[in-house]
Amino acid sequence: MKALAPKQVMFAIVAALTLAGAPGVSWAQEKKDDSKRSAPTMDETTGKRLNEAIELLNANKYNEAAAVLGKLNLEKLSPYERSRLAQIQASIAHAKEDFDGARKYLQEAMAAGGLNEQEVIQIKYQIAQLYMAQERWKEGAAALEEWFKSAPSPNSSAYYLLAVAYYQLEDFNRALAPAAKAVEMSEKPQESWLQLLLAIYLQKEDYKSAIPILLKMVAAAPDKKTYWLQLSSVYGQLENYAQSLAMLELAYAGGLLTEDSEYRRLSDLLVFSDIPYRGAKVLEDAISQKKVTADSKAYEKLANAWIAAREYEKSIAPLRRAAETSGNGDLFVRLGEVQVQRREWNGAIEAVRLGIEKGGLKDVGNAQLLMGIAYYSQSKPREARDWFVRASQSAKHRQNASQYIQAIDTAM
Repeated sequence: MKALAPKQVMFAIVAALTLAGAPGVSWAQEKKDDSKRSAPTMDETTGKRLNEAIELLNANKYNEAAAVLGKLNLEKLSPYERSRLAQIQASIAHAKEDFDGARKYLQEAMAAGGLNEQEVIQIKYQIAQLYMAQERWKEGAAALEEWFKSAPSPNSSAYYLLAVAYYQLEDFNRALAPAAKAVEMSEKPQESWLQLLLAIYLQKEDYKSAIPILLKMVAAAPDKKTYWLQLSSVYGQLENYAQSLAMLELAYAGGLLTEDSEYRRLSDLLVFSDIPYRGAKVLEDAISQKKVTADSKAYEKLANAWIAAREYEKSIAPLRRAAETSGNGDLFVRLGEVQVQRREWNGAIEAVRLGIEKGGLKDVGNAQLLMGIAYYSQSKPREARDWFVRASQSAKHRQNASQYIQAIDTAM
């Protein structure tokens, strides 16, 4: 399975950032959190400036907010005030998508020394998120691993982000544990989380583990064709062809199949599973409804399905159409073989002759032998003998041809 597309990655990260909280803080929230400890003192003028900047930030007036903060004299601020200032500056930078700037301000907030242990842990997580938003997977993974060492109770979003980072680095072994943990911790895992875990299993070719994930995805979104097709494909990798067919049949019954290749694969599986008549009907209907391109391969496949179902007469028309558009005469010879099965000797002679004339045969001796058999069955020994003599030049068919020649010579 291919790596997640950049758009998918960014969507997943934005969702995780939303759940975990963006780097910005509101002054009101901070005051509430600080009530749980002895609240540091803050100069009244400084507090007003910070609140004014937050109001401008919330109104999307980023430059004005930055200008207000620029009026503060850093040398006169306490460690607590410098930390809060840097956090608001990080919020402004983040809103302007200046992720490098946001990360620099968050690091300054920690370095100022005005944050408690819990706040430092939270900022470390936010720094990791910023690396992820920039698709700097290596730095993001390292920052998250460092954060995990001190985080008291990591949530499922954090495990998911770590798995994304390792997946994008194509380190699927290290991506597996956090991806599985994120899903395990969630009562109703997000679809993107299940997709990531599935992608990792498929990359590792651990198809057995992929099955329960796909079953969850199908149950959660039964109208999504992709999951049915993936489930069918994974069962096929495990050589459980009955289940592979069952999943594809359910998708077909639900009207989910839309692509040419999907109908062809369903037909192939039906034929492989000894249900050739249905395989032929599925393909025939798809061709008539223009869901499958009516090319030489499609008609050949349809003819072979009818042949497998022993519906030789129904195989004639599609096999002839396939032979007419084929690049060589092999399919005309195949048509001749079907006519021999039907004991339609004139039809067999006509078809094989067309095949020989078209040329490019993989087995010329077989065509010559068929011609001899058709003439012999029409009680035309002289014509038959000529073709058997030609067929006897082939080591593969020499014995059969020689037996016919001996029988003709004996009778004559």
